[in-house]
Amino acid sequence: MKTNTIKQNNIEIAVISSNKILIKDVQSALDFIATVQYETGCNRIILNKSAICEEFFHLSTKLAGEILQKFINYHVKIAVVGDFSVYSSKNLKDFIYESNKGKDIFFFPDEKQAIEKLSLV
Repeated sequence: MKTNTIKQNNIEIAVISSNKILIKDVQSALDFIATVQYETGCNRIILNKSAICEEFFHLSTKLAGEILQKFINYHVKIAVVGDFSVYSSKNLKDFIYESNKGKDIFFFPDEKQAIEKLSLV
């Protein structure tokens, strides 16, 4: 896990990249939140999509809801960055669309958009 902290609009954002899957279940998500907050002090995180297990993106597993609820409970805003066009699920596309209209969880194709959004919410 590679951690970089950036500051925009006086808001610190942890940018996390990893070649390994960091979030595979609720417990690993809690560990991830705790680790990032401990190491960076940030409550806004950008994470590459490939660091999240594939089951997360299959909404029928309910894993996304369970994991993202932990981010909300601990007041951590997250932007997941990657190519989501590879998924054909209308439910997932709707979920991403609705998430991006909110103020806690976002899905963007690139880091620049994620930084802009997290620095404004």
